[in-house]
Amino acid sequence: MFAVPDNTLLRPENPALRHPVRVALEVAADRDRWKHLLRYDPDERFAALVEKDERQEIWLMSWLPGQHTDLHDHAFASGAFTVVSGHLTEAVARRAPGGRAVTELHALAAGQSRVFGPGYVHEVRNDGPDPAISVHVYRDAGRAMRPYHLDPLGGPVLD
Repeated sequence: MFAVPDNTLLRPENPALRHPVRVALEVAADRDRWKHLLRYDPDERFAALVEKDERQEIWLMSWLPGQHTDLHDHAFASGAFTVVSGHLTEAVARRAPGGRAVTELHALAAGQSRVFGPGYVHEVRNDGPDPAISVHVYRDAGRAMRPYHLDPLGGPVLD
């Protein structure tokens, strides 16, 4: 058996040091925290701010079938997103060593997450027949989105 000395202090966890995937999973699991914000917009994907502090923003997004983002990055932000329900597809565009364009597809189901950092170029879409919900965590720079287009030979190019 392990004994903890009486003079041991338990320090509270510093939320700023928690990995953004952990934050996204925690918020996704706590439906009471965001269910009052959930909407579906037939014209475009819906986004609602769940929480914001000096270090991070947490957003709820809903996706009807066929809805998507354009190719973008989040400028200087880092973070993660987690699928709460439904299915999403992420296409990551990058330039491989040698300069050729590479696109990687990631199929995501409920409970799966993706991480991003500054200059991470991607698009997200709901290709499935059912609505999808996701939670997104943005650190250090908010939810900025810079548009890109894809050069088939050279990769993503900032517009």
